[in-house]
Amino acid sequence: MRVVIARCQVDYGGRLTAHLPMAKRLIIIKSDGSVAVHSDDRAYKPLNWMSPPCTLTVLDAPQDLAATTADLDAEIDQVWMVKARSGDILQIAIAEIIDDHEYDPGLQKDGVEAHLQALLAENPQTFGKGYRLVRREFPTAIGPVDLLLRSDDGGYVAVEVKRRGEIDGVEQLTRYLELMNADPLLAPVRGVFAAQLIKPQAKVLASTRHIDCVTVDYDALRGIDNAEERLF
Repeated sequence: MRVVIARCQVDYGGRLTAHLPMAKRLIIIKSDGSVAVHSDDRAYKPLNWMSPPCTLTVLDAPQDLAATTADLDAEIDQVWMVKARSGDILQIAIAEIIDDHEYDPGLQKDGVEAHLQALLAENPQTFGKGYRLVRREFPTAIGPVDLLLRSDDGGYVAVEVKRRGEIDGVEQLTRYLELMNADPLLAPVRGVFAAQLIKPQAKVLASTRHIDCVTVDYDALRGIDNAEERLF
C-alpha cells in the first residue's frame, strides 16, 4: 500500500465526469491496484476512486503534461494517469508531494525469503533449462516483482518467492501479472509461484490463474544437501 499526501487537482472521465480543484488531499494506492482520493477533513468516503484492475502511469515531462486530457494549473509538477479496462480515466495532477510512504507489512520478506530470492536469482535454471535473469525486484505501479526471468523461447516470466506459499502470495503475483500483461513491451508474461512449502489451497488458486508452482529445496540451492549423495 502506498499513502501519499499531496496538493493536487483531480479529474475523472468516463460514464460521468468530475473535477476537484487544487487542494491538499490524501491519495491511497492499494495492493490490489485500486486508487482512492480523500479529502483532508470530514468525509470518510473517498472523493474519487478507481477500482481494480487498472494501471497507473506517471507523466512528468513537459511534453507529456501537454498531452493530458484536462486543463492543468501552471504549478503542476507531474500527472498520474489511472486507466481502467472500461476506458475510464482518473487524472491526478500533482503540484506538491508533502509526504509519500509505501507499506506492505503482511508480505515483507524475512531473512530466509530474501536469501532464497538471491539464490534463485543466481540459479534461474531452477525454473527451466535456458532460463536467465533479467532483473531482481522488477518495479510495477503496486510494488516490485521478486524476479523477472526470460525463458529459452524468449518469453518473460515473473516469479514471486515465499518461504511458505499461501493464498495471499498467489493474489499478490496475480496483481503483478495483470499490470505486466497490460504492457505491450512485456506481454505475454507467465507467472511462477516459488516457495519451500506451498499450501494445497494456494496450488489450487494458482492453477485457476494459470500460475505455475515450484517447490524449492533451500538446502540444495545453498549447496548443503546433495541429492546424488542421499541413500534414500
